Amino acid sequence: MSTPAPSPTVWTGRHDGDGPEHARWHQKIQVLGAGPKTATAPSSPSAPPAGAAAEHVTLLGFCSDEGVRRNHGRVGAAQGPEALRAALAPMALHGALATDVVQLRDLGDAQTVGENLEGGQEQAAALITRALDAPGNRLTVVLGGGHETAWASYLGLIGSGRAVAAGKTWGVLNLDAHFDLREEPHPTSGTPFMQMAAAERAAGRDLHYAVLGIAEPSNTPVLFDRARELGVRWMTDEQCFEQGLAGVRRFVEEFAASVDVLYLTIDLDVLPAAVAPGVSAPAALGLPLGLISAAARAAACSGKLALLDVVELNPLLDQDARTARAGARLIDDVVRHLVGAEA
Repeated sequence: MSTPAPSPTVWTGRHDGDGPEHARWHQKIQVLGAGPKTATAPSSPSAPPAGAAAEHVTLLGFCSDEGVRRNHGRVGAAQGPEALRAALAPMALHGALATDVVQLRDLGDAQTVGENLEGGQEQAAALITRALDAPGNRLTVVLGGGHETAWASYLGLIGSGRAVAAGKTWGVLNLDAHFDLREEPHPTSGTPFMQMAAAERAAGRDLHYAVLGIAEPSNTPVLFDRARELGVRWMTDEQCFEQGLAGVRRFVEEFAASVDVLYLTIDLDVLPAAVAPGVSAPAALGLPLGLISAAARAAACSGKLALLDVVELNPLLDQDARTARAGARLIDDVVRHLVGAEA
């Protein structure tokens, strides 16, 4: 079955000219996903154009908020991928991205249909694996979706040839106010990293997991104890404020240095509610966008980053597209710094 394509009206925006000096995301993105919306079968996106082995960054979406519903949150994140694309569309491109030395590709969306979260995650994982294994792939960016997206990202990474299959260690860096280490009868948006820890343990491996931005009032003592038991590294929001940009960068750089392959997941509820109102659980304090951007850029510059997802955008709760714009800025920051495309 084919992959649902983004709406044709999403990748549009200001047009100042056709040369690289005028380039914007909507002018350079190659939309490869096509066809009607599917249920739970693995996706088969359209074949890439000629020159498929060219270096490229791949985007894909996961339209899902069933995990948020199960976690008793406010649903609406299933509309996040379209809103993130719309916010990315008018942003200016520079360097290798503007000149097509590094291409931008959009594989369309996987989705959760009804309450079949597990089927949706399998569909998304298949699409992520396909993206990661494509010759020339520099980075795969997953547009969430609730934080149940992270389990799909994990399955996609493990199923690819980029990490374990290549004999490499991998780790996940979570920019988030929450550990998401809950134990529940059924997977939710609050369980993905506990699911990863259990899966890695079953495979005879340890989970390399770090979280930056933990809000102590939003995580029970049980979750802190569980994090300690699993050897999780973290910085609280207060510690981030105290240590500033240098401390945040150092935390990311040290964690990235401990693994061969890095997976970065950004939960937009790590930002202050004034910056990111469009999330299920707005932050009373939160970390400034500048600090989160510095962490994301440090991950991009590590030389280890293979997979990024940005999650928990709920357009139904957003005001003036603030949250979508913040998420798009973080994606653009990561992509620009990863490909060395500074203006």
